[in-house]
Amino acid sequence: LHEERAAQARFGAVMCCCGPCAMYRRSAMLSLLDQYETQLYRGKPSDFGEDRHLTILMLSAGFRTEYVPTAIAATVVPDTMGVYLRQQLRWARSTFRDTLLALPILPGLDRYLTLDVIGQNGGLLLLALSVLTGIGQFALTATVPWWTILVIGSMTLVRCSVVAYRARELRFLGFALHTLVNIFLLITLKAYAL
Repeated sequence: LHEERAAQARFGAVMCCCGPCAMYRRSAMLSLLDQYETQLYRGKPSDFGEDRHLTILMLSAGFRTEYVPTAIAATVVPDTMGVYLRQQLRWARSTFRDTLLALPILPGLDRYLTLDVIGQNGGLLLLALSVLTGIGQFALTATVPWWTILVIGSMTLVRCSVVAYRARELRFLGFALHTLVNIFLLITLKAYAL
C-alpha cells in the first residue's frame, strides 16, 4: 500500500486517500460536501467506499492529493474471516464504481496513473482468466496446469521480492500467501461485487 500510494504521488495524484489516514483542507471539503453527502450507486444512496469516492471528487474538482510517508494513523482491522470478506466486498464495489468515475479525469493526469488504474483492474482480470484456464485444463484433460501455476507463482514472488528489497524487510515475502487468498476467496467475491 505504501509503495502504491508513494508511486501515485510521484506522478501527481494519489487515487485513493484511505479513510483513517486522510486529511483535507476545510475549504476543499466544504466545496464538495453536497456531492459527497449525496453519493449514489445505481440510483440508490451509497454508504461504501467513501474514501475513494471523496478522493475522486477532489481530483475531479482540480485539487491535488498527496502521500505523506511520515504520517501516523490508527485504524481497526478485520479480526475474523467474515469481517474481512465484508470489508473486501465494500472495497471491490468502491474500486469498480470509482474507477469508472475516474476515467474522465485520467487524461488530465500523468500517463502513469492511467497505466496504474488499468494495471490494478487488468491484473485481477488476468489472474481470474489464468485461474479459469487452469481449471478448464484440469477439467478437460485431467492434467495439472503447471504452466499456469508457475506463471502465477513467479509473478507473485517477483512482486513480493521487489517490495521486500525496497522495504529491506524479508517479512514481505510472506505476502506471497495472499495470492492464495486472492485465488480461493477474493476472485469470486470481486466477481460478485461487479
